[in-house]
Amino acid sequence: MGKYDSVFNSEETSTESLSPEEGVAAMAVITLLSDSEESDVDTDYLIDLLWETEFFDDYSDAQISEMVDKLLDIAEEEGLGALFKAAYDCLPDELLPDAFAAGVMMLVDEAGAIYTSKKSFLKELQQALELEDEEAQQIIDEVIATFDEAAKDEYDQEDDLDAKDESSLVVYESPDGNFSVPVPVDSQKGGRIEEQEGMVGFSDDFGRLLRIDYYPFSPEQADKLESVRQEDYLNSFLVDNYVEQAIITNIPNSKIEHREYLKDEMEGAYLAVVNMPQGSTISRKKNHEHLVRLDALRGLLAFLVDDFLYVVSCQRTFFDGETPALMEQEIEGLKKQLLEFIDTVEFT
Repeated sequence: MGKYDSVFNSEETSTESLSPEEGVAAMAVITLLSDSEESDVDTDYLIDLLWETEFFDDYSDAQISEMVDKLLDIAEEEGLGALFKAAYDCLPDELLPDAFAAGVMMLVDEAGAIYTSKKSFLKELQQALELEDEEAQQIIDEVIATFDEAAKDEYDQEDDLDAKDESSLVVYESPDGNFSVPVPVDSQKGGRIEEQEGMVGFSDDFGRLLRIDYYPFSPEQADKLESVRQEDYLNSFLVDNYVEQAIITNIPNSKIEHREYLKDEMEGAYLAVVNMPQGSTISRKKNHEHLVRLDALRGLLAFLVDDFLYVVSCQRTFFDGETPALMEQEIEGLKKQLLEFIDTVEFT
C-alpha cells in the first residue's frame, strides 16, 4: 500500500470534466498539494512554470491562471483523489509523459535535483500513469536539463549585466594589501561587511555568507610545510585547528560531513564541509517566542598564496520546510560556490 493511495487509488469522482490540457496541469497541482495545504501553494510560481513550458506556450497568462484556479477549486471541494481521477480519465496515452513531466517540474530544487522527500510521491505518480522506469527516468533527466539550461541562461544574463556595471563595482581591499575582491552582497538586500584583523565576511538577510580568513605564513611554518605533504599540512590546519576551534567548539552537534584534497585548485587546496544544526547566520522565531538559528552547511577551503594561508568559507542555509538534497549534491554546490568566489579575488 502506497503512501499516496488516497490520491492515486481514490474512489472519489469529480463533478467537473477536464480537457487534456487541464489534465496535464492537474498533475502539477496535485504534486504541489500532495504534502501541503492549498494556502501554502505559490500560485504565481506554479503559473510561471506552466507558462514557460512548450506545452503551454500558446496560452496566455490569464488562461493558465483561470485553469489553475479551476483545478485548485476541485482539489479543495472534492479532494486530490477526485482531481487525479478526472485528470487521468481525460488524458490520452500520448500525453501521459507530459503529465508526468508537469509533476516532475514542481519537485526540482535550486541545486537542479529532485527533493529527496518527494521521490516516493514521484514513484507512485509514475506508477499511476503507467510509465515504465526507463521512460520516467528519461523524462526526469529532460526536466532537470531544462532547469539547468534556464539557470545557465539566467547566469549568463547576470554576467552580461555585471560586465556592464563593472566600473561601478564596490571593491574591498585587504588592509594588509594581500588581496582585493568585489563586494559580493547588495546593501539593498541587507548586505553587510564584517571586518576584523585577518578576516573579512560578507553576508546578507537571505542567508548568503562568504568569508575570507588570512594568516601571514611565517618562515617557521614554511619550514614545517617542507617536512610534510601539503595535503597533510592543510588538512591539519583546516580541520584540527580552524574547524575545531571556530565551529565545532561553538556549535553543538556540528560535525564534518566531507573532507577532500583538491590538488588542481590553487596549486593544492583542502576542502571541508561541516553540518551545523542551528548554526546559520540567519535566525527565525519559533512558536512566536524566541529566535532560533536555522540549520546550515558550511563549506571551507584552505590554501596558500605567496606569504599567506587562506581559509575561504561559504554557507548553505536551510529555511523552514526546506529539505536538503543528497549530501553529495550539497557538497558539490558548496565547492562550486567557493571556487567561483575565489575566481573573483585578486591576490597581490
